[in-house]
Amino acid sequence: MSAQTQGHPVRTFVIAAVAMFITSLDNLVVTTALPAIREDLNAGLDKLEWTVNAFTLTFAVLLMTGSALGDRFGRRRLFMIGTALFTLASAGAALSTSANALIVARAVQGIGGAIVVPLTLTLLSAAVPPAKRGAALGAWGAIAGLAIALGPVVGGAIVEGFSWQWIFWINVPLGLVLLPLSRAWLAESRGTGATLDVVGTVLLSLGLFGIVLGLVRGGTVGWTSGEVLAGFLAGGVLLIAFLAWENRVEHPMVPLTLFRGRAFAMTNLASLFMYFGMFGSIFLIAQFLQTAQGYSPLEAGLRTLPWTAMPMAVAPIAGVLSDRFGGRIILAIGFVLQAIGLGWFALVADPDVAYMTLVPPFAVLGVGMSLFYAPVVNMVFSSVRRDQEGIASGVNNSGRELGGVLGVAVLAAVFAARGGYASPQNFVDGLVPAVWLGAAVVLAAGAASMLIPSGLRPVGAEAARLEAAEAALAAGAAGKKTPDPQAA
Repeated sequence: MSAQTQGHPVRTFVIAAVAMFITSLDNLVVTTALPAIREDLNAGLDKLEWTVNAFTLTFAVLLMTGSALGDRFGRRRLFMIGTALFTLASAGAALSTSANALIVARAVQGIGGAIVVPLTLTLLSAAVPPAKRGAALGAWGAIAGLAIALGPVVGGAIVEGFSWQWIFWINVPLGLVLLPLSRAWLAESRGTGATLDVVGTVLLSLGLFGIVLGLVRGGTVGWTSGEVLAGFLAGGVLLIAFLAWENRVEHPMVPLTLFRGRAFAMTNLASLFMYFGMFGSIFLIAQFLQTAQGYSPLEAGLRTLPWTAMPMAVAPIAGVLSDRFGGRIILAIGFVLQAIGLGWFALVADPDVAYMTLVPPFAVLGVGMSLFYAPVVNMVFSSVRRDQEGIASGVNNSGRELGGVLGVAVLAAVFAARGGYASPQNFVDGLVPAVWLGAAVVLAAGAASMLIPSGLRPVGAEAARLEAAEAALAAGAAGKKTPDPQAA
């Protein structure tokens, strides 16, 4: 099959969308299945926590490593390796007969997901013409939104209709189909030809592991416990060593010069703040519907659809709008809407609140999230050179995951300090101040987005126009240099 056929934009989008869907969905459905896993595997609270955190930890700390490996050894090749790893780990999770085996399988799933997710973006960006990139990334964002929308619903339906093992089994046939299609349809591409920065990769991965370990364990064992303090200390030292190494190595894994650009730095800061506030709030609001209002997991998932399903409709439109009006204003509007939605929910939250009272703030939250997914990817890519898009995608995705981990940890700590699970009202007492904090952090993301400068590297239709103009100029210059045989 020719390289042109392999690089077909539609086929590349299909591969990227399916891979993104199954990896994103898997990170959400497992929370619905935790009660069934606890009963079947006789797992204690700490084992259930690690069932979730094993995926989050490996996924967050290895995102940039996976992206860098793809740039060095071939994105299609690494994408297929990540897909195979995720598929095998899904089968291992489904076959687990102990909590420890399930935790190991979830960690391997996170490694596979960390390879696959950033490469879906770089493969898609390389295959889609600039004039259509905003719409394609918007559709990619809609797929991510679909996974968010269906996660609680699919998890609840599978657990209630079949068994918890099937939340993992459903990944296996999809992965087995993706592998041969990826080989046939995807064009191989690489980033810079620099030697892989092994020392930087190890320092960054272990440093992030220490920090994330402290964040996810702090609420359980105490923020001043030896385990948590050791994680923060070791992680901090390793990250400082990483920065020092990257400043001296000839071919760094993460060029720190990227962060000297205000566009790249502010876009990533806004992304981290958004995931901090929004996903920390989602963690508690999903529990509110079950713990304070008594819905089953499936019933609760269905009732979040006015929020979580909104990106499917709005994200593609947001991608087109970001091409036309610029991503900065679209991002800012999205962050403000999210802050309004969270604040609105905090004002009306009550154990006896009618569901229809929650629908308007849920819808506002959904629109706000929809205005984030596609524009932020465009902003990240337009703030770096083409050959830096792979590592830029890894940095952005890693920052977003770390923001989510930090948000869950901090907002859960606020919740525990003011409330708990003793009664529905006790839950709401802790929920409300935590959600207000989430709203404040998302509003800070809006402020950071307004610091992104204009005049970034063009994307979308403007990029296509400039590339055509440059090509015409180059052709004209070449024509002038060519001797006229008639003149001779």
